[in-house]
Amino acid sequence: MTGLVVDGLDVTFGTRDRPVHAVRDVSFRVGPGECLALIGESGSGKSVTARTLLGLTGSGATVSARELSSEGTDLRALSETQWRALRGRAISLVLQDAMVALDPLRRSGSEIAEAARTHAKLGRAETRAEVLSLLGKVGVPEPERRARQYPHELSGGLRQRALIAAAIAAGPRLLLADEPTTALDATVQAQVLDLLGELRGEGMSLLLISHDLTVVARLADRVAVMYGGRIVETGPAGEILAEPRHPYTRALLAAVPAGESRNSLLAPSVTSRPPAGEHGCPYAARCSLSDDRCREELPAPVAAGQGHGFRCWHPPSGPVTRERQAAPSAAPAGRVLVEAENLVKRFRAGRVWHDAVRDVSFRIHTGEVLGVVGESGSGKSTTARMVLGLTTPDEGRVSFDGLAWSELPERARRRHRSRLQPIQQNALGSFDPRLTVEGILGEAVARAGVPRGARRARIAELLDHVGLSRTLLGRRPRELSGGQGQRVGIARALAPSPELIVCDEPVSALDVSIQAQILDLLATLRHELGLALLFISHDLGVIHHLSDRILVMKDGRVVEEGDAARVFAEPRDPYTRELLAVTTLRPGADPSPPGGRVLSLPG
Repeated sequence: MTGLVVDGLDVTFGTRDRPVHAVRDVSFRVGPGECLALIGESGSGKSVTARTLLGLTGSGATVSARELSSEGTDLRALSETQWRALRGRAISLVLQDAMVALDPLRRSGSEIAEAARTHAKLGRAETRAEVLSLLGKVGVPEPERRARQYPHELSGGLRQRALIAAAIAAGPRLLLADEPTTALDATVQAQVLDLLGELRGEGMSLLLISHDLTVVARLADRVAVMYGGRIVETGPAGEILAEPRHPYTRALLAAVPAGESRNSLLAPSVTSRPPAGEHGCPYAARCSLSDDRCREELPAPVAAGQGHGFRCWHPPSGPVTRERQAAPSAAPAGRVLVEAENLVKRFRAGRVWHDAVRDVSFRIHTGEVLGVVGESGSGKSTTARMVLGLTTPDEGRVSFDGLAWSELPERARRRHRSRLQPIQQNALGSFDPRLTVEGILGEAVARAGVPRGARRARIAELLDHVGLSRTLLGRRPRELSGGQGQRVGIARALAPSPELIVCDEPVSALDVSIQAQILDLLATLRHELGLALLFISHDLGVIHHLSDRILVMKDGRVVEEGDAARVFAEPRDPYTRELLAVTTLRPGADPSPPGGRVLSLPG
């Protein structure tokens, strides 16, 4: 079989005295027209593996393998000149964030044209025709107009399509897709996945790196599960997702939020166990089934064609089930805390005015979670900014606990701002990189009016609330993991003891394990502190798991509102039904939908 062959890949960073083994003895193959998905938590070695296949591990890395080849080309001893010739032409990469990957100072057509010219040696007229052809191939409407636009002028879905067009411009035989749909809404995600499926159907090999198991279920032929730099389980996607044999894979599946997980915690409570040795299972320290053998020795690989490539020494069997550890029950919803009436917000684009929000009304009660779902551009974030008092509505009004919130001058609002707090999608990016965790929380505590002598105690209390160790107080944002950063962001929001927290996509960029921990944390804080949440997400599983009531928005309007269970069981608006139809992870779905499989949730 031609295609990609990885056998015994090891990648080590650091010095000889303090090596960091990022990837250990990793082996897999990807044939023509096949999709292999690498799944696992952040830090499991997925992206390092992908960068190694492009010669981008960096000068500080030591790479070794028994075999590392693509279409018969040995990748182990290529010079940088040879790598440059190979990248894009034979192997290409699609990154997670198209806004970052695309040059903000170049039009999208120019970005694609450079890739086409570099490898195909086309003339100007031929290059222009090829650019338009590629944009059409990836489903970009009006390719001539879009080719003239800059990345910031394109929607998230169009940017991702333009990035894919640039990646396939030179006709690569292998495409590495590293979290290609993270933070995209459900409909755009479905479009991008359909596009990747079409490319695979044309014979292109696809290595998909993702923490989103719904994406994997829709696209992958085979799955390799990574943890601690090792592949702990591999096999056909249908088998791995239906009946995994490694405890870590089962924990990943059980952590996926959905309606069936309501009122239960997603992340299992695990007693810390002794760490594994050099040759043991890396998951042993977190596994409730581990023993001395697990910590000292990995099982031998199973022969190809026999299903799972690796087995656990104590493999659980049967369908995946949740632990069903009950979440703390929330207090009944109380008085009306926020009331939005007929909100309208317009923005100007050139000479044309655009209604971002149109006649939106809703209420949020104390202790209640109102989930807001809709595709990009539906008006979710603009509505949240009006609730926070950061954007003034052109029509309508927002009331907060009886105050005419949207009509108050900022000076009058300032006295009450501590009662409403935001949690951003990228908490790490919102921190001052020069400050330590203690400095970040210290600023928030000081603004909340805590006396100087009581601030350290309040900071310690906040860390306890979000489950962080005080040993992190001296770390700066770049030294925090994504989950730690998000917890610090929540702690900062809690500093002034708010009554409402506005969460705008707070878990969309987190892997499934960390996402589960953050959702459990929010559910616990809601119970302990009586918080109300306005929770915005494009992930319907997250919305179903956490929300009491749901708003579905489209084109600036609320098209459906109601109790979460009712909306998911009996959607009334055609757009809501469309959202549910393109979401591959939902209870009671047809197990064999067109274009992909549905991931069955644990009961």
